[in-house]
Amino acid sequence: MEIDAVDTAPSKVDADVLAFAVPDPVDLPPKAQEIDGLLEGGLGHLIEDGELKGKLGKTTFTHTEGRLAAHRVAAAGVGSPEDFDADALRTAAAAVAIHAGEVGGKSIAWILDGESSTLSAAEQARAIVDGTVLGPYDAGRWKTGENERRHAIERLVFCGPGAPALAEDAQRANVVVSWTNRCRDFVNAPPNECTPAQLAEWAEETAGRFDSLSFEALGPDEIRSAGMGALAAVSQGSHNPPRLIKLSYDPSDAKGDLVLGLVGKAITFDAGGLSLKPADRMEEMKSDMGGGAAVLAAVGAIAELGLPVRLLAVVPSCENMPGGHAYRPGDIITALNGKTIEVTNTDAEGRLILADALWHARQSGATHIIDLATLTGAMVVAMGDYYAGLFGNDEDWLRTIRGAAEASGDHAWIWPLHETYRRYIDSSFADMKNSSDYRQGSPILAARFLEEFVGEGPWAHLDIAGTAYLERGRDDYYDRGGATGYGVRLLSELARRLSAT
Repeated sequence: MEIDAVDTAPSKVDADVLAFAVPDPVDLPPKAQEIDGLLEGGLGHLIEDGELKGKLGKTTFTHTEGRLAAHRVAAAGVGSPEDFDADALRTAAAAVAIHAGEVGGKSIAWILDGESSTLSAAEQARAIVDGTVLGPYDAGRWKTGENERRHAIERLVFCGPGAPALAEDAQRANVVVSWTNRCRDFVNAPPNECTPAQLAEWAEETAGRFDSLSFEALGPDEIRSAGMGALAAVSQGSHNPPRLIKLSYDPSDAKGDLVLGLVGKAITFDAGGLSLKPADRMEEMKSDMGGGAAVLAAVGAIAELGLPVRLLAVVPSCENMPGGHAYRPGDIITALNGKTIEVTNTDAEGRLILADALWHARQSGATHIIDLATLTGAMVVAMGDYYAGLFGNDEDWLRTIRGAAEASGDHAWIWPLHETYRRYIDSSFADMKNSSDYRQGSPILAARFLEEFVGEGPWAHLDIAGTAYLERGRDDYYDRGGATGYGVRLLSELARRLSAT
């Protein structure tokens, strides 16, 4: 999407739609009042008739009849002023973009009416970019007809006094959400297209775009030779071979000794192995690579932004399938760090492949690690589809990540990780087991399992099972089910903040 920021008067900006935010109850901001005057009170009449409302996500379009340079005006509801935040503005911008696309609009000009009590002008601009790009996203690229397809906005203009100062923030946001939608493309892709090999090809193509990025991928023989017994075990039931995908970002202007380690679970299809999942909604298990896709897309965004922070991305990718070669409940496997694991449930496979990847990331020089994984169904039960669960071994690191999460719109909530949970994974036969016999605290004990493989240094785990892939749309800028790209905005914001310190 093309981004412009001009100090031209809104009435003179040429666009298919000229948009502004309105609260509930409706109170036209000063710039909108000026527009209403040029429209000879047309907006006021719509308010009087109850057609123009400020309810969150409600959008009212009206033609300008040539009185303005724009073809239409859009009043975008942002809800109660007490509840106004960046997500409300993202939702409003998404509603405008979706409706604009439905009537053939390709360009939108937004009026920012100064600073709000909660959001700076720059924060408003970033939220509008988010909603404009994420809202109209269309997951139906395999459909052969165009009737139900959504159309992306091609040009977004910020207008009015001071708008040019927002250009850089808006451009950065545009880069990040563009990569977020690429992540969504891969998570939504069918498992016969998105295999571990295909995911590795995407990573290699990404690395080829930037001199600061380098790519490496280990195949099945190299994985076994390296001693990654957990990843090798999970992958052995599938005909599609695994990959351990690595992207290294080393900008010439990187500051300090910090190396950000990004680890993402990428099970491109999870049938549960021999502990077979129920058939109901199994098709959604193509999304079990949401963490890995987010990591790879975030690296692309960070490289395109040129952020001065070193990072190492490690993405273990495979399928978890039943078959004659599949690993079994009762097997004991040895992870890369030498610890042994009794397999008690082959559907608790994500933590196994992450075990090898986490240790590899630390041994490869990552000083601060964060992993993302669609890890436990219990996280969906506990937190629904809005917040991810955040765990870790360092309070400062957790607070830094939480701040990036809330600023980016990829929300996260800190969970406890007490040593007493270690007893849930005690094994009579090995150093630990990969699941518990008790249906208690499963997101926590899964995180505690991962902690056995993080080595020395700050580490955090994001369980994104509810947020990476929606069973149904939310009442916001993700109004349809499917992949959200959760994590790309968070990791990009985290890298930005680390590079600024």
